[in-house]
Amino acid sequence: MNDTRGALLGPAEIRDLAGRLGVRPTKTLGQNFVHDGGTVRKIVRTSGVTAGERVVEIGPGLGSLTLGLLEVGARVVAVEIDPVLARQLPTTVAAHVPDLGDRLEVVGADALDVVELPGPPPTALVANLPYNVAVPVLLTFLERFDSLQRVLVMVQSEVADRLAAGPGSRTYGVPSVKAAWYASARRAGTVGRAVFWPVPNVDSALVALDRREPPVTTASREEVFTVIDAAFAQRRKMLRSALAGITGSSAAATVVLEAAGVDPQARGETLDVQDFARIAESLAMVGA
Repeated sequence: MNDTRGALLGPAEIRDLAGRLGVRPTKTLGQNFVHDGGTVRKIVRTSGVTAGERVVEIGPGLGSLTLGLLEVGARVVAVEIDPVLARQLPTTVAAHVPDLGDRLEVVGADALDVVELPGPPPTALVANLPYNVAVPVLLTFLERFDSLQRVLVMVQSEVADRLAAGPGSRTYGVPSVKAAWYASARRAGTVGRAVFWPVPNVDSALVALDRREPPVTTASREEVFTVIDAAFAQRRKMLRSALAGITGSSAAATVVLEAAGVDPQARGETLDVQDFARIAESLAMVGA
């Protein structure tokens, strides 16, 4: 493969490109563009993406990370909601790595609406996710694309903490448990604010997820997620009270929980995903 080092976007080029396109980063789309090549290569290196691997990138923006992925030989399908940016991306790639343009496919769409992707199924997701929709986008792609074996995403630091948190942690909640249905998650590094344009008001972090089999259960994912949502809707409530809304009463919830082997006085943040699966099974069996 040709040496393409030095082909990444720098601060001046990011601003120039945005100016020529008439693009003004918006909070609505969660746009903060990475302009530091070292950070881009750190993300790509941490992702473990290899030459020839099929990778999906969500929210490529002006193309900083896209170029980094192409640089190591990945085949990239990029999902971009902004039509101006989606049209520009192939041109940017052609200008910087002309020999690698055939490794890129662009899907102009809202990631939450994407139900299929062109070409072979991707095995990795690598992205600087728009912070305002990071969790729903991540969970949606894990649900819809079971070919994804590895994920590395840059998100707001506190979101990274939630995704990687374990039972008993103060940051453990709905994102933690739902992500655990699909994968094991861990923080994989921090990213300084100065590498973005515009500079965000929050710190950023990398989260790595490795696909694993969901809990063995007769309950469906939807049934388990309903229990998770109810358990954390009013975080400080005991489970017997928190689940009363989906069981009909606290007494019925107590029966369901005891049948699942879960203390009715426990709180949601003390349970792991397997515990929630047992509760969902019990709920179906008891018929509450």
